[in-house]
Amino acid sequence: MAQISSNNGFKPNLPPALGAALAKDIGKEEALQMEAEALARLQKEKKATLGPSHKSSTGGNPKATSCSRPDRDLIVFPESDAKKRAEENKFRSIKVEELSHAELEKLLLDDTFSAINNPTRPQSISTAPPLSLSSSAPLYTRASPFGGVGQWMPGPVNPVLPAAVLQTPLYSSTSFPKHNYSFQNGFSSGVPPYRLPEPVYIGLPPASQFVSFPLPPTAPMCSLPVYQPAVTPEMVKLFDKIASTSEYLKNGKSTSTDLESASTKAMVPKLPSVESANASRFDWLDLDPLTKPKVDNFDSALHSEVFGKTEPSIAKDPWDAVLQDKSAPSSSDTSRVECDRSSSCPTGAKPSGTSVTRSQSLNIKASSFRPAKAVNETTQVDQETGRIQNADKILEEMATQNEELQDFFKEVTKLRSQYPHDDMSTNPGYILSPVMLERDMKGESSSVKVSIETGGSQQPITFTCDVSSPVELLVMQALCWVHDDLNRVDIGSYLLKVCGQEEFLQNKHCLGNHEYIQNCRKWDTEIKLQLVSQHSISRDLARTADDDSSAVDLQKCLLTIEKPLKEAASRQTLATCIEEYHKQVQLCLQNENSQFKTVDNVVQAVRNICSALDGVETKAVTNAVKQLKRSVNLPRSKTLEAGLKSADGFTKSAPTASSGPSSPVEESMNALTTAVCDLLQLYLKSFSSSPASTESSAAETRAIKEAYKTTEHLQFTLFAAHGISANWVSSYEKYYMQCSLTHNGRNLFKPVQSKKVGTYKSFFYLIKWDELISFPIPISQLPLESVLNLALYGILNQNASNSPDSNKPRKRPDLLGTVSMTLFDFKRVLTNGTKLLNLCTTVIVTPVGPANRKGSPTERIVLQVDFPHQAADIVYVPPQPENKLMPQAFDTLDTEVQKQLEKIFSKSSSVGLSKADRDLLWDKRTFCHSHRNCLPKILASAPGWDWTTLPSVYGLLHQWPPVSPLCTLELLHSRFADTEVRTAAVKWIEHISNDEVMDYLPQLVQALKFECYLKSALVIFLMSRALQNIHIAHYLYWLLKDAAQDPLFRARYENVLGALLSLCGKGLREELEKQTRFVQLLEVVAEKVRQAGGSARQVVLQEGMERARTFFVKNKCRLPLNPSLEAKEINVKACSFFNSNAVPLKIALTNADPLGEEINVMFKVGEDLRQDMLALQLIKIMDKLWIQEGLDLRIVNFKCISTGKDRGMVELVPSSETLRKIQVEYGVTGSFKDKPLAEWLRKYNPTEEEYEKASENFIYSCAGCCVATYVLGICDRHNDNIMLRSTGHMFHIDFGKFLGHAQMFGSFKRDRAPFVLTSDMAYVINGGEKPTSRFQLFVDLCSQAYNLIRKHGNLFLNLLSLMMSSGLPELSGVQDLKYVYDALQPQTTDAEATIFFTRLIESSLGSVATKFNFFIHNLAQLRFSGLPSNDEPILSFSPKTYTLKQDGRIKEVSVFTYQKRYNPDKHYTYVVRVLREGQSDTSFVFRTFDEFQELHNKLSILFPLWKLPGFPNKMVLGRTHIKDVAAKRKVELNSYIQNLMRGSAEVSECDLVYTFFHPMPRDDKAEGLEGIPKSMDVIPVSPMSGKIGGEVKLSISYRNSTLFIMVMHIKDLVTDDGTDPNPYVKTYLLPDPHKTSKRKTNISRKTSNPTFNEMLVYNGYSKETLKQRDLQLSVLSAESLRENYFLGGITLPLKDFDLNKETVNWHKLEAVPYFK
Repeated sequence: MAQISSNNGFKPNLPPALGAALAKDIGKEEALQMEAEALARLQKEKKATLGPSHKSSTGGNPKATSCSRPDRDLIVFPESDAKKRAEENKFRSIKVEELSHAELEKLLLDDTFSAINNPTRPQSISTAPPLSLSSSAPLYTRASPFGGVGQWMPGPVNPVLPAAVLQTPLYSSTSFPKHNYSFQNGFSSGVPPYRLPEPVYIGLPPASQFVSFPLPPTAPMCSLPVYQPAVTPEMVKLFDKIASTSEYLKNGKSTSTDLESASTKAMVPKLPSVESANASRFDWLDLDPLTKPKVDNFDSALHSEVFGKTEPSIAKDPWDAVLQDKSAPSSSDTSRVECDRSSSCPTGAKPSGTSVTRSQSLNIKASSFRPAKAVNETTQVDQETGRIQNADKILEEMATQNEELQDFFKEVTKLRSQYPHDDMSTNPGYILSPVMLERDMKGESSSVKVSIETGGSQQPITFTCDVSSPVELLVMQALCWVHDDLNRVDIGSYLLKVCGQEEFLQNKHCLGNHEYIQNCRKWDTEIKLQLVSQHSISRDLARTADDDSSAVDLQKCLLTIEKPLKEAASRQTLATCIEEYHKQVQLCLQNENSQFKTVDNVVQAVRNICSALDGVETKAVTNAVKQLKRSVNLPRSKTLEAGLKSADGFTKSAPTASSGPSSPVEESMNALTTAVCDLLQLYLKSFSSSPASTESSAAETRAIKEAYKTTEHLQFTLFAAHGISANWVSSYEKYYMQCSLTHNGRNLFKPVQSKKVGTYKSFFYLIKWDELISFPIPISQLPLESVLNLALYGILNQNASNSPDSNKPRKRPDLLGTVSMTLFDFKRVLTNGTKLLNLCTTVIVTPVGPANRKGSPTERIVLQVDFPHQAADIVYVPPQPENKLMPQAFDTLDTEVQKQLEKIFSKSSSVGLSKADRDLLWDKRTFCHSHRNCLPKILASAPGWDWTTLPSVYGLLHQWPPVSPLCTLELLHSRFADTEVRTAAVKWIEHISNDEVMDYLPQLVQALKFECYLKSALVIFLMSRALQNIHIAHYLYWLLKDAAQDPLFRARYENVLGALLSLCGKGLREELEKQTRFVQLLEVVAEKVRQAGGSARQVVLQEGMERARTFFVKNKCRLPLNPSLEAKEINVKACSFFNSNAVPLKIALTNADPLGEEINVMFKVGEDLRQDMLALQLIKIMDKLWIQEGLDLRIVNFKCISTGKDRGMVELVPSSETLRKIQVEYGVTGSFKDKPLAEWLRKYNPTEEEYEKASENFIYSCAGCCVATYVLGICDRHNDNIMLRSTGHMFHIDFGKFLGHAQMFGSFKRDRAPFVLTSDMAYVINGGEKPTSRFQLFVDLCSQAYNLIRKHGNLFLNLLSLMMSSGLPELSGVQDLKYVYDALQPQTTDAEATIFFTRLIESSLGSVATKFNFFIHNLAQLRFSGLPSNDEPILSFSPKTYTLKQDGRIKEVSVFTYQKRYNPDKHYTYVVRVLREGQSDTSFVFRTFDEFQELHNKLSILFPLWKLPGFPNKMVLGRTHIKDVAAKRKVELNSYIQNLMRGSAEVSECDLVYTFFHPMPRDDKAEGLEGIPKSMDVIPVSPMSGKIGGEVKLSISYRNSTLFIMVMHIKDLVTDDGTDPNPYVKTYLLPDPHKTSKRKTNISRKTSNPTFNEMLVYNGYSKETLKQRDLQLSVLSAESLRENYFLGGITLPLKDFDLNKETVNWHKLEAVPYFK
């Protein structure tokens, strides 16, 4: 509408009483009453002014009058009315919802469409008296072509106003009541959109084309229908769709140059065009309800315009802002353009060059964006905008705000000076082979064969040495071969390098302690080393003198790090926005005649600044913008009567000009500039990531008040959450914040919940509470490490169509985001003032419109919290330790108390201690110093951690002896937040070696989350170890990089990562950058292969690998898996992919070491490998604990590392196959057969010695797998994620399900057995179908391994609990730890645990569900298409493929005879005689009937169109393995092969046939018929009648007046007829005339080597009584058709046993009398 200029000389006719009343702050009720009185007075004056002549002149029906012509607006534009209507009707039938983005943009660019929506104002006014009328913004007249309510349209003025309208007020004198519905986007979600059925008519004078003068008494009136606006959720979606078009994003920028050219015509007496730089064809998209007055207040707004302009007070409530906004915004205001939040550039400004990240922008000089003075710029402008002139200084504070970073960097620099580059002990520049302490192997065969390459000889030096020999001795022996005189050689300057790896053995350690040597012994492979001089070793990873002298630069080192979240505003973006703001302010102040347009440009510039600052808009900015819009209507001589409040709540006054009084616009502009500068300073201070300079870090001298003397309660103002996305607005109806105060992971007080509010719209959507939150706890009781946790919850709007799970009822609110902050800063000062916090969102609602590209940063939501300003700094001063409590002897306590304490000490963790336990521990804490590892339990029992309790805690801590480093890990959990406790814990952890640090590095990295401040003892510890060891630095880099994906702790991990990269030196830093680039190349290829389908995958893989191959043209690269492995090239032809859901890639790399083998790794995308990393880490720790206790279970340890979100690299174990691949060689039902695994091992281990070694490896490794998978709850175990190496080592892969989270098949639990132990595994263990003593060995190994893990159960619980905050979906709470706690059986004895695990073995072995699960998986993975590929065996029993060309043509073949075999079970084998051309000697091969059948089956598949000879039927009546059946089959098989060889040459000469008849190592023992042994094993001899044999293993112990007899195993039982008995054990305590001491075990069926592991208990016997008794044990066989018969027994006098300890022995069975 037409607005009054500030220099037009018009003075509003304002009554003095009304002006005085409106000049002061008034309340809402008083304002409503004044409104009603003014309305009544206006109606009265209208009645007096309008006479009867006016009534008669109107005539007719007012409704008919208004409806007989088109709706008109307040302004008449000189254009054709008919043309206007035609252009309008053109767009009525358009359905925008069905338009694409391209069609929608084309429509928006249509000139006729723009003309309808953008009325223009004439350039001159002839007779228009001035009047300020600003009440047209909310007037809507017709339906929009987009389906909603449209904006007002221009049209000719109706000269007649019906009298009925003038006699009836538009609204009642009282305001409409405020409804309790949420107010979002201009509509209430609880009330349906409503539109008045009849229009309401407002009368205005039409004397001129522009209504710009006061109402005369007799002026004719026009009519204008007004509808109440209705904005529906569908309109919100539509607006978002239009807002996503490119034309909308750039709209308003094209006319910025017009504004500048127009500013040069300020002297021309013309009003500027109403179409400003921001007012365009999209003006109707402004849905902000707070920028428009309510319709029910329109009458009062009109009344205020008629009688004069008044200044309202600042509104406290959004509805108050509506009620007090008497001056509606101008046309250019109502049509300002919505700026896309994703774009931070202002109107008309485009950043030069590429986009600059936050870290890059720190090096940009801010002086470059200071604008030059305009020619006509006055001194007054310089003074009034002085703060913006210093914008470069404000931006420099982005790099000079974070004092905590400065303090941290000083500590890092100090740490680097402690490890100079010339110290070879800490900076060798090469990788040292990891060392693991092994058991003492005295008395064992521990010699190994070593091969050492030397430069002086072509052949390696080979000799045998003991594993306990120091590496220096091997170096000396090798030098003896190279040098004649060792006196001239510096032996210490030589090292032994591992062939194929860039790592070196440590000279001061024993050979067998190195991990590489242990792996060679495990795989039974040759130990290959290379003798090198230190002078010839490349030290490219070493730190240099330049590294030591360079400054610590965190930002420079973080340039290559991925940013998972949207970064804070860059300096270049802010500089551009501030420059644009300064330019618009100058234009506004220089061109007073065009301030209606230029003020909107200033507001848009402020909006762009707020957009660059993540949508943060403080209350001061909001109020200043509103005041600036109102000040346009005020005369120059009028000054602002109401001050503006800045973000901190204090009133600020703008500077005044030295020459003459300031205009209202100038004063408002100064206030706005102050608010913008305050916002910039607040934002930069909150999100700065650069250390403070020395000058800025000098703190202002302030008074200090100690925290423990402060009695005030903790309180703060929860103001708002800024930057709310539009999809949240349409999905959630209400929001509330839950505020909690925690310490040690527990609430200090009951959480406080804020009020529930909806979303509001200012520049952007925000959730505004402006609520005071108070905790009823004095500040004096707050611990130093107190944390304020804020959680945002959203109440779902069930009517929203794009809400998550909209089809399901959602009653519980959604957790939308969380944020935490410490109440005391790193200087121990209580926080004060306004804080901006980055809210970590947890719920992602599908956005309306186009989604972001994959990998683009997530939007930031900023929470504004205002803490009270304190007159003095409240500083936390720690108390002094208490020294009066001295340690006391534990044995001075009562015996009962000692037992209670020892029972508490035996518990695996401090979690779950009862209140009685905690009270007892704390009360007797001074007696527990001898049990040093119980400190975590005692500290967890402390009554409190406030200032009054800490002296006793610190006194105990300082007097306590050093705790075991592994037990100390518990003190790094969130349960122990106290800084002193954590510092002491790190001090004790420092005693472990670098290789042990590697084992626990993931947990130490996660423990950084629980540190309150950046500079902590744990961070310094990790940095110091990284300086000492390249392996730690390498692994720590990838762990920190992965942990930085956590948005809650991203800033902390990035700072630590930046410090690591600054410390490690240029060489290692460049190597890590190369690894990162290589991984990124693999990610691209893997993603493309995954998205491709079918046969195209191989083509995509080859093309991608060819491109990745160029990376190695100039580079060698170490692998993230292991820095010791260095590759120089990709073997593209050997690369492939695996047919699984994730489609992982097999990457083949050429080793950079010519003595090394090819490197094969797997690269995965789409799967989170962090859980696999954790499972493999824990299994490796188990293996080390077992080895240190003397139990080597031959565990296969392979590496896995996560290189980013849902991607990573896995080491491939060579010479291994999945169980499924082995079993399907025997058909899809191979999982139900017993022999596949045994025969596969025999194929790769043909000799008996090799097979026995492979079987032993299988027994030991299978025992380790059973224990590890049970303790960790590894689920989803099918035969495709269990693998077997050709050496017999079994291992598990793919740990996507663990801690008991079983894989479900619908409602069916697939993992129903405790662990995987099937009959084909038992077949290998036993060496056949029958149980043997080897199975007893397997049970003993499992029991021993299980008890050793239970002994260290506290360690595994601590490791898992430290990982609960890592974000793993299956390790998120205490309930997940409970599975491991229950699996470890912490309250049982070792004997009871042995019995427990034995029952688990029986349950797993008898489970049919496991085999059925394997069978189902075989069906799902069945992909058989002809013969196997070239790298697979063509026959299951032959490791290679042979051809006619290799072996020679077969001249004659026949089945010669058959033989009976007994290994591994009784069966018949057939001797085949083969004669070849050119060979005089006949060869014999031995084949079983099943092998003949496999040949026939595969020939049928290979030649489906050929008619093959008939094969003998496998099914026979009666027994199969008898002589008659073998004789019959000999004839049938001979006929079969005769017909086969006489058939077509294509069949008889194929590779399959020649492979079948090729001699294997098992056939080489026979040369002719005479050389064929009669039997491979000795036939068991049936015992003579009455013969007794065998041994029994017993465990005898006594405690708590109870005798425990555990029957463990019996071996080598014999029977009269040689059949397997059904043994059981029966015991008595003699003398026992009444047989009351009878005890017996369960029956073991059909075995001569039973395993019982059952406990027989005798209660109530004293030691003296037992010494007079004899234990009689009898072994009997249970028979169903005859009487049980005796197999042997023993009598043991108990006086011969020491009942104070457990005794475990084997006892030989004898023929002794026994009780029946």
